[in-house]
Amino acid sequence: MIAVLVLLILRAGAVSTNTSVTFANPNPCALKGSSVVFRCSYNYTYRENVIQTTWYKGQLIDGIWKRVELSHLPTYQNRSEYLGDRQHDCSLAIHDVQDNDTGYYYFRFDTERVGWRSRNSVHLSVTALSARVYPDVVKAGENVTLDCRTSCLLHSTVWYKDGRPLAKPVEFRAQAKDSGNYSCGVKGPTVTLSDPVALDVQYLPLNTSVEVSIPGILTEGSSVNLTCSSDANPAADNYTWYQRTASPSSLLQVGSGRVLSLPSVEASHAGFYLCRASNTVGEDNSTEVLLTFDKTDVDRFILLVGIGIKVFFLLVISLVIIWAWRTRRCNSAVDEEENSHNYDYISPALMDEKNMVTQKEMSV
Repeated sequence: MIAVLVLLILRAGAVSTNTSVTFANPNPCALKGSSVVFRCSYNYTYRENVIQTTWYKGQLIDGIWKRVELSHLPTYQNRSEYLGDRQHDCSLAIHDVQDNDTGYYYFRFDTERVGWRSRNSVHLSVTALSARVYPDVVKAGENVTLDCRTSCLLHSTVWYKDGRPLAKPVEFRAQAKDSGNYSCGVKGPTVTLSDPVALDVQYLPLNTSVEVSIPGILTEGSSVNLTCSSDANPAADNYTWYQRTASPSSLLQVGSGRVLSLPSVEASHAGFYLCRASNTVGEDNSTEVLLTFDKTDVDRFILLVGIGIKVFFLLVISLVIIWAWRTRRCNSAVDEEENSHNYDYISPALMDEKNMVTQKEMSV
């Protein structure tokens, strides 16, 4: 009888000495929504067979700390997965980790002779990623910093913009195209993303352009609208219209507002137009557009102008010729009167005879 008791004591000592449960990481930290694996191994007395393995979660029930089987907790249905075997691997995976998964976990295995539960536990911490962009409102050309925060020590942080991987360092100089929603995540079999945060990059108007309501050649008296468009953040709130005058560098302001309306175009409206769009950041000029008229109207206008010019010059020339002719005629008459020396010659005898006849006529 004594020999039997000694043998049992020796066997119990062997069990207590050789039986153990070891956790590779007793304090794992997981991201909310991700999967976590508890790496676990166990040993037992040689030549024994394991007939059952069970994972528990510690819970405080009515003021008493109890170990509850995961299979008895509805929230773990279809989320807990035993990865081990009945040899030496007791690893466990929990998928789609939630905040209430935080806590202590225990493992137990049973052999044909004895049940053994771990003295130590695995304590799971659940955290969420917090993305930060600062400053979150910048002007193009200013610096931006991306910051991903969590209570766990995580590596290989990756960034996404509008749901797409971002090939950009965490510090960069903002451009207009960088506006959007940013999220951070951690590399792994699956990527769990933080809630998105917005970056607003403000910039002056870009790609300013003018659209003409009636493209092509215009006819005099028709109505035409010129519409100004631009890409800007904030949106352009001021539009000014200019017409280029004869001087290449001279611009004449002809209107304001996004639309320049010409209800009845005239020949004077022909020429180059441009729009200047501006917001609180800056301003930008559009490319110039040319308003031209129907060639028939232009030719008619040119013809009338040409005829008018010709008539004017003919009239002037005629007046000059008449004036010159009259001036010359007057000068010729004066010269002829002053320079004339042609007198009739009368002999003395004839002069006496003429006088005698005159006296006889008088006496009669």
